[in-house]
Amino acid sequence: MVMVRAFKGVRPKKELAESVASFPYDVITSKEAREIAKGNPHSFLHVGKSEIDLPEEIDLYDDRVYAKAKENFEKMIREKTLIQDPAPYLYIYKQKMGDHEQYGLVACVSAEEYKRDLIKKHELTRKAKEDDRTKHVLVLNANAGPVFLTYRDREKIDSIVCKFVKENAPEADFVKEDGIGHTVWVIRDQNLIEELSGEFAKVDALYVADGHHRSAAAARAWEERLKQDSSPSIDKEYNYFLAVIFPSKQLKIMDYNRLVFTLNGQSKEEFLKRVKEKFDIIAENSGPSPKNMKEFGMFLDGKWYQIRAKAGSFPAHDPVEGLDVSILQNNLLSPILGIGDPRTDNNIDFIGGIRGAKELEKRVNSGEGKVAFKLHPTSIEQLIDVADAGKMMPPKSTWFEPKLRSGLIVHLLD
Repeated sequence: MVMVRAFKGVRPKKELAESVASFPYDVITSKEAREIAKGNPHSFLHVGKSEIDLPEEIDLYDDRVYAKAKENFEKMIREKTLIQDPAPYLYIYKQKMGDHEQYGLVACVSAEEYKRDLIKKHELTRKAKEDDRTKHVLVLNANAGPVFLTYRDREKIDSIVCKFVKENAPEADFVKEDGIGHTVWVIRDQNLIEELSGEFAKVDALYVADGHHRSAAAARAWEERLKQDSSPSIDKEYNYFLAVIFPSKQLKIMDYNRLVFTLNGQSKEEFLKRVKEKFDIIAENSGPSPKNMKEFGMFLDGKWYQIRAKAGSFPAHDPVEGLDVSILQNNLLSPILGIGDPRTDNNIDFIGGIRGAKELEKRVNSGEGKVAFKLHPTSIEQLIDVADAGKMMPPKSTWFEPKLRSGLIVHLLD
């Protein structure tokens, strides 16, 4: 069973919600954030990427960056751009991208349950990013950005959420400049809050879909606060962190593609010959997108190839080694192109599927990259299987869209 907990959310005034809502800290650069937030003092980027209010040359991990985030956050509360709810509530957050819609429950989840793996992970984290987000949480005394969680579908939860959104007006409803719609409802009814909490108590586990650094940082912040507390209590807010929890069937995972800057000293012909050892070339001058798992689009010398991993070239029943990203890495990127550790190798870059095949073509045609690979998206079932096995996916295995906006609901640790 897992715990979901109502909390006194800190939210923008209704008329400012669109102005406040911002991209997560880790999907745009500081330069992009400066441009987006220009002329908008309400943007939550002033909290999530507070370096935009400091000299451009400042180190992102400088103490002044965290101090500025705290200053900006407190100013938004003081000026009532953000207002804390008077009682603990649950919230529903709907996102709409084209024809795709997803409805998540905004709640607090237990840091202790995260440490006990009732909230399961599928990716490793990087220490520098984890340190950064831990400090951000502790200095702000708040979870500024939610963790994106999922769970195996429960029809009862779906029906409660569906009924509520049909019968109640939203508190915020807007479409951002990228065309993605965001809608927030507030659940104030204590009986309904208890009913939803009871239904989640029947859920075996939650899964981190997106936000591994935020969740790891939240758990570390909890440990720090616990050490400093002379009278700890499970009722204290620092035991919990902010999450948006979606049923797995609603989630949209896009492909996470690879751009490689070298052919590892090989000619095009030599490279293709080696590729054919582990892959069948099933089409040339084809479209970029693979139709099935274990197939890959490969862009080389101005032309798309469709390649398929040969049977027996990978352990089909291993939840990690049987993933498309693992097959590509183990059978092509590492042995043929010399990409040993994709986390640290400077000869590879990762392109989220939201940018499309045109971005891959552009960067190869410009001469920047030598070859690009378009992958079939990892499925949510594969993600859950890996997490249940206690294993980790290779880096950059999943790209979730749409991204959660920050600033719509914030959780204070006190």
